[in-house]
Amino acid sequence: MNNDQYAQSLLVALLAAKRAGEVILEVYNSDFAVEHKDDNSPLTLADKRSHEIIVNGLKQPITTNSNEYLLNNPSVPILSEEGKDIPYNGRKGWEYFWLVDPLDGTKEFIKRNGEFTVNIALIHRDKPVLGCIYIPVQDTFYFSAVNLGAYMLANSKIITGDLSIKTLLDISQRLPLSAHTKKAHSHTNQCTSKKNTPLTIIGSRSHATKELSEFVDKIKKRCGKAEFISAGSSLKFCLVAEGKADLYPRFGPTMEWDTAAGQAIVEQAEGRVVDMQTKEPLRYNKNTLINPFFVVNGQGFPFTQLEHSW
Repeated sequence: MNNDQYAQSLLVALLAAKRAGEVILEVYNSDFAVEHKDDNSPLTLADKRSHEIIVNGLKQPITTNSNEYLLNNPSVPILSEEGKDIPYNGRKGWEYFWLVDPLDGTKEFIKRNGEFTVNIALIHRDKPVLGCIYIPVQDTFYFSAVNLGAYMLANSKIITGDLSIKTLLDISQRLPLSAHTKKAHSHTNQCTSKKNTPLTIIGSRSHATKELSEFVDKIKKRCGKAEFISAGSSLKFCLVAEGKADLYPRFGPTMEWDTAAGQAIVEQAEGRVVDMQTKEPLRYNKNTLINPFFVVNGQGFPFTQLEHSW
């Protein structure tokens, strides 16, 4: 797939995420019921409706101005949290596939704190090459594609079926934001943290662990200053990519659809999402869809500073 194909696929993903966000907010502002899956995780009508809209949106063919197909979308498989029962033997040979979390942060959705997202990623073999995260309550997109970079857009009205990639990039903000980049290059201590400001570590609002507390303590001892903040869903990836947080360590179970879009965005923002055991980027379409423990570091905090912190 070439850069033009990635760009057009990104526009399709953004439009699907926008439409999913609209129905999610309809449910969010209603008196919705909560079900539970076999693993006791919560499920709402918003999860189901978002899944249906995204699947239908991603199946729309993409064409160029000459009406030639760039990507025959109906043939690209979709692996979604709400449609995940595809055996490994049936998916292990996929060249490309969409990896979707229709509503990341259902617990935050139920709490009505606004910290939930729509996540759409395109995977090439085992790597995320495109990512779209939409925050419906904030009406804000974070998105990226290989060779395009990572961006933030705080206005869904611009996302229409006839939007061009040039217009999209012209009105979006490139990540990481320039103000943070300047601070990142003024680091002076052994932790390469922002000068005279605490290192910012972000973690899960709903999944705190003993290992996370120990990690934060180690960083504080090494760096002298460290501030811990919490956020729900994929917002943590977004804040690292944007430059508002330096580190996101995750000591707890996550699934591939929880991380793929965020990893695509962080990597295009010159950060990393690394398996704590192998020290390599997270990989996708594994036999088991469960992720290992991982750490996300932004542009301003090199991974080499982390290797003895867990």
